[in-house]
Amino acid sequence: MATHDAWALVCRLFAGGTPVLHASLSPRELGTLPALGRAVRPAALDQRFLLCPYCQQHRAQVWGDGRGGRTCHCPECGPVDVAADDMAALALDEDWLRRKLRLALSIESRDGIDALGEGVWRLGDFRRSPVLLARDLIRLWREPALLDRVRVAGGPIRVITPKPRDTRGAPFGPGVQWWALEDRFTFYGGSISFIGMPGEPPDPKASDPTTPVKGPFSADFRWVTLPDWPHGPIRLTEAQAAVFEALWSFKGEPRTADQIMRRAGLDSDKPIDVFKVKARDKGKPEAEGPLVAYRALVQVVQGRPGLYSMPCAAALGPVQA
Repeated sequence: MATHDAWALVCRLFAGGTPVLHASLSPRELGTLPALGRAVRPAALDQRFLLCPYCQQHRAQVWGDGRGGRTCHCPECGPVDVAADDMAALALDEDWLRRKLRLALSIESRDGIDALGEGVWRLGDFRRSPVLLARDLIRLWREPALLDRVRVAGGPIRVITPKPRDTRGAPFGPGVQWWALEDRFTFYGGSISFIGMPGEPPDPKASDPTTPVKGPFSADFRWVTLPDWPHGPIRLTEAQAAVFEALWSFKGEPRTADQIMRRAGLDSDKPIDVFKVKARDKGKPEAEGPLVAYRALVQVVQGRPGLYSMPCAAALGPVQA
């Protein structure tokens, strides 16, 4: 249930497109925040107004109380003291959502994300058909030209949006397949998985999450397969997967440690930091495996200390500017 609640909160935040106050979240939603990890981040709101901290029903204007504090003037409760926590807000990291949806659909990294308009993105191609992510259906109904811009002969357009309350069936005409975000995808362990459509042939790559899809890596970079490793696919932590995904995105070209760790969204100084094995885990394949993979796949560029590359990603071609 916690996983379902976490995914419901992701869909709610994406549909809204704006930060929300912590105070507006239900206890169940607050309980899902640790599971969401980097999917959500602190955000700033217009601090002139907030939801009344007492009744949680009315949006009220905030005033200084003349003593360094603040009060809101709720139309029902009257003046109510406002604490710092009452102004705390969070927002969905939408880059995280778009990146994870692309991984769930095995969209190749070379296909960039294109912003088609406010709240509409082209994620790339799924089985040779374009995939659009939109904040709501209404925008696409009002501007059908957005669909025409990506339409291809002989294949449907896949449209992903949060599910409106009053929409069922197929909201678009022929040639456009709608995927409700809440129904066709699920969230677990920091990653998003594609459930698929009834009657649609399954993607063989999705049947086994460890299957190499991007070179030796699984679609979500959480598994890596080495031919000489005798213990099977190696499971990576989220941080280790983020480092490999960052290196993969550079397509074999050397990059500094700072560039790699910034792309991975981590605070460590060097890529190898997240692969170090603790003394108590020495000799355990599940702990040693990621370090073996790092040493096998990542090279420190000779003669230019501080530069790293991953040659197995070079087959993707040069990095696009």
